[in-house]
Amino acid sequence: MLPIHYRGNNMGSYVDSSLMPGESVVHRAKLSLWPYFFAIVIGILGIFAFGLGLLILLGLWIKFASTELAVTNKRIMVKVGFISRQTIELNLGKLESIQVHQSIFGRIFGYGTIIISGAGNPQAPVKSIQDPMAFRRAALAAQEQGTAVVTPQVAATP
Repeated sequence: MLPIHYRGNNMGSYVDSSLMPGESVVHRAKLSLWPYFFAIVIGILGIFAFGLGLLILLGLWIKFASTELAVTNKRIMVKVGFISRQTIELNLGKLESIQVHQSIFGRIFGYGTIIISGAGNPQAPVKSIQDPMAFRRAALAAQEQGTAVVTPQVAATP
């Protein structure tokens, strides 16, 4: 028997298991490996030199695999952590701003930090996101579509 939260290929996905009726994912993001380049190199060298490099690589893999970022048609969702979990869920109507910070290397290799600010919520930074500008664009586009007021067209009378 499949678990209740099974939806498609991402059986263990926090985002997929947290979707509400009528809610759909419009953009997914993931972490970039570029900021961890030196840690990966040290981990690989450490396997041969001390055998402890495997722990470094395992830690990086857990961090990479257990971080989920998504924009839905109703909210922004961020989940970080494997054993202990930290989540950020912000309704698009409460979104005030999304800041993007990119270093020179971040601009070259396409990663950066986003800082999500919402009404009544403290700022929530999420580091090392792959293509943070695409995440920001998707969030702002979803917010605009959700807040767009549809005005009925009135037929002109002759």
